[in-house]
Amino acid sequence: MNDKSKFMLRAIELSIQSAQSKGGPFGCVIVKDNKIIAEGFNKVTSNNDPTAHAEIVAIRNACQNQNNFFLKGCDLYSTCEPCPMCLSAIYWAHIDNIFYANTRLDAKNIDFDDSFIYSEINKEIDKRKIKMHQMNRDEALEAFKIWDNKEDKIKY
Repeated sequence: MNDKSKFMLRAIELSIQSAQSKGGPFGCVIVKDNKIIAEGFNKVTSNNDPTAHAEIVAIRNACQNQNNFFLKGCDLYSTCEPCPMCLSAIYWAHIDNIFYANTRLDAKNIDFDDSFIYSEINKEIDKRKIKMHQMNRDEALEAFKIWDNKEDKIKY
C-alpha cells in the first residue's frame, strides 16, 4: 500500500468512527513530509458548530500543532470533495494538494447538498437568498487604513 492510500484510509477510518458516534460521515488528515501532522472529523452536531467540518477541524489542529497559520508544504486527505467553506479554508491555509474520496454528488445523495451554496456564490449580492446590507463603510475603512500603513503587519 502506498503512503497516499495509507493517509486516505486513515481519513476514512476517522469518518467511519464519526458516523458511528455523534458526528457526520467525514474525516480528514493533513500530511507534511510524509507524516500525519493533524487529523479531524466532523463535529458539527457534537459541538453545535456549523463550521466544524472535518477539514476545518484538521486545519485548526494542524495550525496549532505547527504554530503557524501557513500550511504550505502540506497535503490534505479528505473523505469527500470539500464544500465551499472548507475549500476556501484550504486556500487560505495555502495547502499544496487535496486528495478526496467521495464526490459532492455522493454527499448530495445522503442529504449533504452544497450545490445551493455554489450557485449563491456566483450570484450578484442583491440576488442572493440571504440579504446583505452594507453600512458604516467609512468608519470601517479606518481599520483598513491602519492595516495598510502598518509596517510590522504579518501578511496572510
